[in-house]
Parts: sequence; structure tokens; C-alpha cells
Amino acid sequence: MRFLELLWFSAYAELKAESARSYLGFLWWLLEPAMFMAVFWVVFGLVMGNRDPAFIPFLLIGLTFWQWLKSCITHGSHAIWLNIPLMRQVRLPVLLFPLTAVLSDTVKFAFIFLVLLVILWAMGHPPSWAYLALPLVFAVELLLGCAGALIAAAIVPFVPDIRFVIENAMMALMFLSGVVFSLANLPEPYAAWMAFNPVVGIIESARDILMRGQWPDWALLAKAGMGSLLVLAFAVALITRLAPRYPKLAV
Repeated sequence: MRFLELLWFSAYAELKAESARSYLGFLWWLLEPAMFMAVFWVVFGLVMGNRDPAFIPFLLIGLTFWQWLKSCITHGSHAIWLNIPLMRQVRLPVLLFPLTAVLSDTVKFAFIFLVLLVILWAMGHPPSWAYLALPLVFAVELLLGCAGALIAAAIVPFVPDIRFVIENAMMALMFLSGVVFSLANLPEPYAAWMAFNPVVGIIESARDILMRGQWPDWALLAKAGMGSLLVLAFAVALITRLAPRYPKLAV
């Protein structure tokens, strides 16, 4: 209970400090992803001549869920490394630092998701009973975001340069996850391999619910959930084992 209180307070303080560092404050939580989506819409929609009316909701849903995952992992990857001086002065749970980053990005995602819903309803994709499955999709993505953030956060303090690799690896993963174009027409054996990518299961489940008004592919979502849970268990064990070594590292 005390850990959860500390986590909420840390995330609140981080969000408040972040909004105070710019003139537009929390509006950047919406403006930044909006500009990111606009770039992809211009490139893949206008420049590449994609006139399919379903492309815009397809793209917006993919990018919204992808940005949440990417932010959790990239921001969480720096969390332990940046707080090593603090860890030398105050004894705090090491898991607190990456999970604070994940929680902060989850709060931002909540605002962006509400805007996404308004856009989808305006484009003719109204709510349906399938919305009842959304909490499950959120839970699976949160598990995966925590798992990715914890593993990256555990490694970066020992090899700080790897944060540059993480940025580029996330870009590659985005194109391998069907975020901006459909993977449905991929030939074998590539299509079979994509079924092992948990991000595909999450994003396709979100599209089924929000865009097509149908229940998600439960088997695909279950695979993503189980895979995320296993990776998260490994990540927690890894950080717990390495925790005593972080305050001794030179920063």
C-alpha cells in the first residue's frame, strides 16, 4: 500500500513538473502526439496516395496505442540510470523509478485516448458492446509496457549507450507491428512469425473494438497477455537481483 501511494505521488509530481517546464503545459500531452500522427498521415495518406476512408481510423488507433507503449519503454529505460545519485542518499524501491515513468505516460495516454474516441465517433465509428473488452486490452498493453520499461531500465545503468539502440529498435518494432500498414497480406512465413509479436495482438484487438465494432480475437489477445506477463515476471526478478549494484555504479 505504501509503495502504491509513493508511486502515485511520484507520478503526480513528475507530471506537474513536466507541465511547468513549458508555456503550454499539459496541452503538449495532446499536441505532441497529434503532430506525430499528422506526419504519418501526410506521408502514408497524402504522399503515398492512400484514399481508403478506413485508413485514417486505422492509423490513428495504431499510433495512439503504439505511442503509449513506446513512451513507457523509452522513458522508463532512463529511470534508474537518472536516479542513481538519489538512490545513494535515500533508500527507495528500485522498481519505483521505471514504474513512475510508466504511470505518468499512462495518465497522458488517458487524455489522448479520450480525444481519439471523439474523433472516431465523429468519423462514424460509434461505441458498441465490444467496448466492454477495452479494459482487457489496456491491461495487456500496460503489462507489456511495464515489462519493456523494466528490462530496459535494468540494463541502461550498466551500458548507458544502449538507450540509443532502444530508440531505433522501437522504430523497427513499430514497422513490424502493423501500426501504419496492415500485416494481413504478408506472405508466409512472415505472417506466422508476426503472431508471436504481442504488439500486433494488442493493436489489432483495439482496432476490432474501436473501428470494426466487434469483439477482439481472444486467442491473439491471450497470447499477448501471457507473453507480457512472463516477460514482466522476468523483468521484476532481474531488477530485484541487480538492485544492490545500482548505487555503486559511477554516473
